[in-house]
Amino acid sequence: MCTTCGCGHPDQVRIGELPHVHNDSNAQHATKLPNFSHSSFRMPDTPQQEETQQRLLKVEQDILGANNQLADMNRRFFANQHILALNLVSSPGSGKTTLLTTTLNALKNNYPCYVIEGDQQTENDADRIRQTGVPAIQVNTGKGCHLDAQMIGNALVKLQPQENSLMFIENVGNLVCPSEFDLGEHAKVVILSVTEGEDKPLKYPHMFAASKLMILNKVDLLPYLNFDVEKCIAYAKQVNPTIQVIQLSSQSGEGLQQWLDWLKVQER
Repeated sequence: MCTTCGCGHPDQVRIGELPHVHNDSNAQHATKLPNFSHSSFRMPDTPQQEETQQRLLKVEQDILGANNQLADMNRRFFANQHILALNLVSSPGSGKTTLLTTTLNALKNNYPCYVIEGDQQTENDADRIRQTGVPAIQVNTGKGCHLDAQMIGNALVKLQPQENSLMFIENVGNLVCPSEFDLGEHAKVVILSVTEGEDKPLKYPHMFAASKLMILNKVDLLPYLNFDVEKCIAYAKQVNPTIQVIQLSSQSGEGLQQWLDWLKVQER
């Protein structure tokens, strides 16, 4: 159970399966994965009500410390296989999945792509991703409000990504806890829809401080909204002076090439 946010339990986590497709060409791309069973690491049990605040703090540190060790394992795997892994984070309804399907359709013929989808329930988003022809694994977190490094490691065992590929991790829709949990990714990309309000970076500063890029999404709706783009970007820069910003619309295509160019730069 995650005592940093009071969510979830390991027994509720479900790692989905890839639909079976017989393709002998996959065998030649199979990579040797490290042991992601992580059996030597156990998340501490939930503290009882009578425990002191110091005990609670220690448990939180233990959880994040164990997660960071697993994240380092994932990071080494990504580095050894030359895989660019990105952690896409946002509030629910920001347009992450639509942006992701648009991105995959633009990239899939030139780069091997893979997706790990995080949601509390259903395989709806993974099914949408698979319709693009890109392999996707669904991770259902139950009551959990974020992915963690062990979930990613377990999903990688099933996904078997090949070398020199792109790995998109679509986290559970939440701007709080995913900021604390390193998954071993190259970078976090925070997606903010213009329908949400320009002060989100100030309300959720830890997420924007932890992100390398902010995608200001659904900008095609700006003519119909009272949203101050300059103020939003200024707020994001206030909490993270180095954050990069791309204004984008999956519907109109505005900013899409800038996003694709950004991805190419990260691969180098």
